[in-house]
Amino acid sequence: MSEKNKKTIRKSMDETKEYHQRYLRAINNPLRIKILRAVKDGFLNIADLKLHTGLDVETLNWHLHVLENGFCIETDTIEGKLVYKLTQEGRVIEYLKK
Repeated sequence: MSEKNKKTIRKSMDETKEYHQRYLRAINNPLRIKILRAVKDGFLNIADLKLHTGLDVETLNWHLHVLENGFCIETDTIEGKLVYKLTQEGRVIEYLKK
């Protein structure tokens, strides 16, 4: 195998490992699981999520960042308002026990 191919494989494996680490970190927390369930149930904006989870805005924003960085949620704008929605990876919530 050429040196070029080794580098390509190593980079690909490192990227895959990083992807999995970020994803597992995102879903391995009870509060983030609660947030994913809330988004799945239609609590889409920060105000709704705050009321549903009982978290303060700063804490909620931190957990939302981890979930977004872990590929579980993404943001969108509906009628000029920022909302959160599940990604395909975030749909894992449908298979996790309550």
